[in-house]
Parts: sequence; structure tokens; C-alpha cells
Amino acid sequence: MDSPSSNLFPTNNDSPAREKLLTLRLALLRLHKTLINMERREYEREHGHVNTGELFQLVIDHAQFAWLHNISEFVVRIDETLTAKEPVTPEYTSSAIALARKMFVPTESGDAFQKKYFDAIQRDPAVVIDHAELARLFNNEPPDFPTP
Repeated sequence: MDSPSSNLFPTNNDSPAREKLLTLRLALLRLHKTLINMERREYEREHGHVNTGELFQLVIDHAQFAWLHNISEFVVRIDETLTAKEPVTPEYTSSAIALARKMFVPTESGDAFQKKYFDAIQRDPAVVIDHAELARLFNNEPPDFPTP
């Protein structure tokens, strides 16, 4: 089986820290896609069908999708680290996982993102499945790492 990098971020020496960061990246991308699809269904219920190009514009510009930008920005930061000349350090990977662990706490009393995420978990079983994947990743990391 291919590594999580699957030639997107090729390297001759995939360290465990890099592999773990790639695993986090893929989990975030899956969750992001699931959340976009959930928001799309809700948007289409109210406004009618949207094609892929229209969806792209909605994800960028529409308030209903704005809360998902946090995930996009997080993935971009990971991508920048993966494409940098410097090797991925265990400390960076651990702090990225710690930040994700804090970010993806579904709670009614958290920040705006956490509240939206809580609602998404209540509405869509696919989000629950993707959240469980993230939780498995979090459970394989010690809980007290500094954030980047």
C-alpha cells in the first residue's frame, strides 16, 4: 500500500513525523469534503441545485461556508510545511495534531467554529465517521503538546 503522501508530496525519506502529518492532512481533507457536501445539501434545499463551479464560488464567498475556511487554512499550513526544504520535525507534527485536537472539539459552548462543528456532527452521520477518524489520530498522540 502507498504511503499517505501518494506522490503528492514525494520525498526519498518519509520520516514518521512526516507520515503522521500526511495522515492528519488526509483526515482533514476528508472531513472538509464531507462538511462541504453537508453544507451544499442544505444550500441546495433552499436555493436549488448548484454545479461544481457554483459550489466552488460558494465555498469561497458565501457566509454559509465561511466557517470551513479554518480547515482550508490549516491544510494550507500543513502543505507549506510538507513542501518546505526543511524536514518535518516531530515537534511540528505534534503541535499540529494538538492544534487540530483543540480545534475539533464539538461543543455548544465553544468558539464559533466549535459550535458549527457540533451542529454538523448532530446533523450528518458522515461527519461523525470522519470525526472518529480524527479522534483515532488524536488518541495516538500524547495530549499535552504546545500549539504552533
